[in-house]
Amino acid sequence: MKTLLHVASMVMLCGSAYAAEVGAPAPDFSLKDTDGKQVKLADFKGKIVVLEWFNPECPFVKAAHGKGSLVGDAKKQTAKGVVWLAVNSGAPGKQGAGLEKNKSARQGFGMEHPVLLDEAGTVGKAYGATNTPHMFVIDKSGKLVYKGAIDNSPDGEGVSPQGGKLINYVDQAIEDLTAGRPVKTPETKAYGCSVKYGS
Repeated sequence: MKTLLHVASMVMLCGSAYAAEVGAPAPDFSLKDTDGKQVKLADFKGKIVVLEWFNPECPFVKAAHGKGSLVGDAKKQTAKGVVWLAVNSGAPGKQGAGLEKNKSARQGFGMEHPVLLDEAGTVGKAYGATNTPHMFVIDKSGKLVYKGAIDNSPDGEGVSPQGGKLINYVDQAIEDLTAGRPVKTPETKAYGCSVKYGS
């Protein structure tokens, strides 16, 4: 009975109703990247970590990496010591899933950070990732401090920001953390394609 309850609680933890909340510890995980290397979140304790939910065939991801807020952003932040990881939770056979597609996209977009493959969708569901791109920022203590959109321009291109001025929420969160301030905007609504979970 105890084992069944434990299993049930683990299943609920991965469901969207129990997804990671801002202010709580970010769920740990270990996933392989497109080079077959195992990447474990816990190994980056003491660093700011950005998680970017990724689908190379999603038009919003293409726009964000082609001319929007994701162009060069990871490179700029990793140069400052931030860890940036893309995660693809697409199930086998779904849009943008598969090792070769992600390897090719990483090269095509000029991404120097890893793309981690989460084909079972376990990590995506633990975080409550709903869209591509969906962004998460984790502070040096391992606490989730931001989740939501990359910016306030839902076209993905950065040309039609709501309110008239483009705000990169991820950059803003990192600036706040670096300055020792609370994150000004800890949560926004993610936009983009739906994450292509298997179930």
